Amino acid sequence: MFDKMGKEQKPYSLEERTYQFAKNCRTLNSELPSLVCNIEDGKQLIRSSGSVAANYIEANDSLGARDKLFRMKISRKEVKESELWLKLLSDTNPSHRDNIFLLLKEARELRRILSRIIIKLS
Repeated sequence: MFDKMGKEQKPYSLEERTYQFAKNCRTLNSELPSLVCNIEDGKQLIRSSGSVAANYIEANDSLGARDKLFRMKISRKEVKESELWLKLLSDTNPSHRDNIFLLLKEARELRRILSRIIIKLS
């Protein structure tokens, strides 16, 4: 989504935003060359990025405050892991660095948002 000035707008819903992050990681993975390192790192990226979204959704339907905090922490941990796989994929796929950079930027923003939520819940 873009505003009137052409600036990208992020979805307001963090559930939607984490879903889009996981979806975009899958799209990236499907565009990478079929090298052993890409296949293995891509599998890990798919798992961790999906876990970001899944744990965030679970946190919103949590059984209590402690469960919510726990799920948020897992979601943050998984986004940090996603950053690792994205960095590795960036190093081994220079032709895809622009797309990977955008995903890394989104991962960092999600990590900061989740960190703020965790601080508020603690």
